Amino acid sequence: MAWYPGARKMELQPESDDQPAIRPTQFIMHSIAAPWDEERLYAYWRDSTNLESHFGLDYDGSLGQYIGTQTKADASYRANLRGDGTGAVSIETASNDDASDPWSPEQCEQLIRLGVWLHRTHGIPLRVCRTWDDPGFGYHRLHSQWAVSGTDCPGDARVQQFKKVIFPGIVARATGQSEEDPMPSPADLWSYRIPIPDGREVSAGDILAWTDNRHNVVHERLVAVEARLDRLVAAVEALAKSAPTKEA
Repeated sequence: MAWYPGARKMELQPESDDQPAIRPTQFIMHSIAAPWDEERLYAYWRDSTNLESHFGLDYDGSLGQYIGTQTKADASYRANLRGDGTGAVSIETASNDDASDPWSPEQCEQLIRLGVWLHRTHGIPLRVCRTWDDPGFGYHRLHSQWAVSGTDCPGDARVQQFKKVIFPGIVARATGQSEEDPMPSPADLWSYRIPIPDGREVSAGDILAWTDNRHNVVHERLVAVEARLDRLVAAVEALAKSAPTKEA
């Protein structure tokens, strides 16, 4: 069994000894839909259900590991253990009750660190899983085979963070393109390419510049309209003054 040195070991029994071995090929990220820390999640796995994930992550970045990463956990349905002996490493992360909030900066940092360790320890490839059984990185709702009856987990905000911050951060760290920074640099984020409806890809910086330009254009037009209104009001007032008054 492999235990991540950056996590607090909180071993679940009898699951840790009784469940079958896996060869980890995927890392799947979940939200628990509850603001639970790693201890509360451990108690839930231990006392209230026979299901579990490998890891539990609190908002402050504190991380618990409940089962070794070469042992099956139950959080990802058909990805837990496949017929060829491969399986997914899973992490549940604290969230609000409807799992709509973004990961905190501390959670993002820990997800990146853990992702790099899984890549280096188990050889999980640096790509997003293209199919449900394709090795790589993903989030729970990415493939229907990872959830019993479908799911919105981990929520729109966190899916965008996975695409723009977490996964690029894992790749950058693992390939030596960045140091152990808490987050990708602002320059990296502003240059990240985003697809738009006409098929092109633009950077976040391009969008900001376009927004600024549109703001400037709208502002200039408003100034022009206000000037015309001022002239119109002045003309009406001048006409009113010059019009002959009616004798009583």
